[in-house]
Amino acid sequence: MNLRVKPCSLLRGSAAVPGDKSISHRALLLGAIAQGASTVRNWLPADDCQATRNALSALGVTVEQISPTDLLVQGVGLRGLKPPIAPIDCQGSGTTMRLLAGVLAGQPFTSTLDGHSGLRRRPMERVAVPLREMGAAVETHDGRPPVTITGGNLRGVDYRLPVASAQVKSAILLAGLYAEGQTVVRQPGPSRDHTERMLRAQGVGIEEREDVITLTPNTQPLAPCSLSIPADISSAAFPLVAASLVPEADVVLEGVGVNSTRTGLLDVLDEMGAQIARLNQRVQGGEPVADLVVRPGRLRGVTVGGEVVVRMIDEFPILAIAATQARGETLVRNARELRVKETDRIAAIVTELRALGASIEEQDDGFVVEGPSRLRGARVRSHGDHRLAMALVVAGLIAKGDTIIEEAEVIADSFPGFVGLMRELGAEID
Repeated sequence: MNLRVKPCSLLRGSAAVPGDKSISHRALLLGAIAQGASTVRNWLPADDCQATRNALSALGVTVEQISPTDLLVQGVGLRGLKPPIAPIDCQGSGTTMRLLAGVLAGQPFTSTLDGHSGLRRRPMERVAVPLREMGAAVETHDGRPPVTITGGNLRGVDYRLPVASAQVKSAILLAGLYAEGQTVVRQPGPSRDHTERMLRAQGVGIEEREDVITLTPNTQPLAPCSLSIPADISSAAFPLVAASLVPEADVVLEGVGVNSTRTGLLDVLDEMGAQIARLNQRVQGGEPVADLVVRPGRLRGVTVGGEVVVRMIDEFPILAIAATQARGETLVRNARELRVKETDRIAAIVTELRALGASIEEQDDGFVVEGPSRLRGARVRSHGDHRLAMALVVAGLIAKGDTIIEEAEVIADSFPGFVGLMRELGAEID
């Protein structure tokens, strides 16, 4: 599917961004191994989250659809999963594969996790290594999927993550639910903490001191986890940056999750001079949320690196668009992890923004943008990356002439209603 985007001078209105993708995955998975029924509201019905739902179905878990975004998960308990009769298809979802690997490490059967060609390129030894140390047998293919796991009698470990990763951390903690003794994860910097928050709400003993997380396995079953999922800040990033760049914009994004482990982009945009206000701050589903009011601002270039990279690892495609309109140089460093996402995001961002007329140079662990640039409409590609596709839509709004994004159907991986939301705010997208 191709999308044609026309230049835009006005974005106005309030919008409700879909539920958080990371929390949607975890709500299903933790609900599945709880004892009893969990109600999950504002769940994200995107392709990646459907992959988790289908994987749990293959393991014998019933997930009932109450509405398009409300689900009832019939938890089977920690040891109630059934052996799958075929390899589990994680489609393109790295979160599904890595988190489920932690649960399967504690099961008394063998299972295989696989996915499409994009997922088969992503590194899985970073999960396999700690799970092996805990006592599971884990096989990968040259470090990548398919991943075959034979669960065992696990033991707790004290594991230091080589890079901060919420997915790897979560896999170890989930395996720790099945282990004898405490499981300790030491991370080199902060990463999203949704798993810890939800496990604590289910009655699991989790202690956090700076960047050290200690899990003590329960003697009691996990309690059901009924919650309403906040709006996804990673999805809100696209209309948020669009409203920061379009000349006449006044946009409210309602109930967006503002967990500090996820707000790196907001911090960077604030440093760049963006006009973003947080109103009606509150707690929803155990997570801090706020309404974000966005108006256009005069942006300036900044340097992005260090711990903030992990707190905005999914937002670099849209940051690059903002950087093309900022005065001066924007330097992104310490972000080599972008090379092993849905695509090599560094190379893909540079290739497509150059096609639009941006002054951008590739670095080994990031990129450099010199702005402001007058973007021009062109034919560009998503590279099979949903976040790059949406970033290019935003670029099209501020380019001179029409922009055509090829392979735009991948947007459904995380934000199936994105085009409709942008149209409601005033964008012309065909």
